[in-house]
Amino acid sequence: GYKQGSCTVEQQQRRKLKMSVCSFLLLCLDEELRHKKTREKTKDHSDGNTGEKSFLCVLCGKGFPGKFKLNIHMRAHTGEKPFSCPTCAKGFSSKNNLNIHMRTHTGQKLYACEMCDKSFSLSSYLARHMRTHTGEKPFSCPTCAKGFTSKSRLDIHIRTHTGDKRYACEMCDKSFSFGSHLAVHMRTHTGEKPFSCPTCSKGFSTKDNLRIHIRSHMGLKLYNCEICDKSFSTGSYLAHHIRAHTGEEPFSCPICSKGFSSKSRLDIHIRTHTGKKPYPCEICDKSFSFSSHLATHMRTHTGEKPFSCPTCAKSFSTKGEETSLIAPTDPQTDSTD
Repeated sequence: GYKQGSCTVEQQQRRKLKMSVCSFLLLCLDEELRHKKTREKTKDHSDGNTGEKSFLCVLCGKGFPGKFKLNIHMRAHTGEKPFSCPTCAKGFSSKNNLNIHMRTHTGQKLYACEMCDKSFSLSSYLARHMRTHTGEKPFSCPTCAKGFTSKSRLDIHIRTHTGDKRYACEMCDKSFSFGSHLAVHMRTHTGEKPFSCPTCSKGFSTKDNLRIHIRSHMGLKLYNCEICDKSFSTGSYLAHHIRAHTGEEPFSCPICSKGFSSKSRLDIHIRTHTGKKPYPCEICDKSFSFSSHLATHMRTHTGEKPFSCPTCAKSFSTKGEETSLIAPTDPQTDSTD
């Protein structure tokens, strides 16, 4: 017989099986708990990211692989920028964009070009720069097939076809396709001329105008008229001059049909109909239709008189005053008997 408290072989086998099952269940439970913690830890960032773009934006329909990225994208619609630069207080929609921006303050440029000595703060800037060496233009205009090194430049170019002019001047009725063109135009109102000639210190509103002016010091006039002996520093000046020979006036006033040889002259003429005076005096309340009229008016405040009579050396604020002083010679009074 068996001693009291002893187990049969069958009972021992059942106990071992039960312990094995319990151990297995505990292992499964432990694995589930660890998996759950990992899932919860990464939930905010991946939210079940499987690689599929199953999270769709309800405003534009764009898909994202996780809720975290969708939430960042939604800030593009809401304008929310919760991450601020501690240096300049500029806001950003994501921490990553803020970190990239910080390099503009630190001057950190981690991406160096192997073909020249330039460095860039972003790998995308380096990739775009490399196309200046390779000549690659992977972005083509669907209308004219012109190639561009970046999509942003292509998008800007497309406006020349669509006529999209989203940048409006608040001082006149002109609009522009590009923000940079509006910035240059605003200088016609403010009189700002940030580019100075190193030879004569004359100021210009654009760098291109300065380059053209510098040719006047160098005597460079590369564009020759085939009808007369005149030469010009730019092709546009030559084209405008040719119309003096041909009489061509391709720019017509929509109000009175008067023709003009250039669009700039047409724009100036149209103000005689509209009465628009986009050039205000900053000292008094007068406004003028033309910048040249404003410049003349300013001399009434400054007292400047740049025009001198060759006979008596009297000075005048305008050339018209000087020439009116010099009376024409009367042939009858000048003759002798």
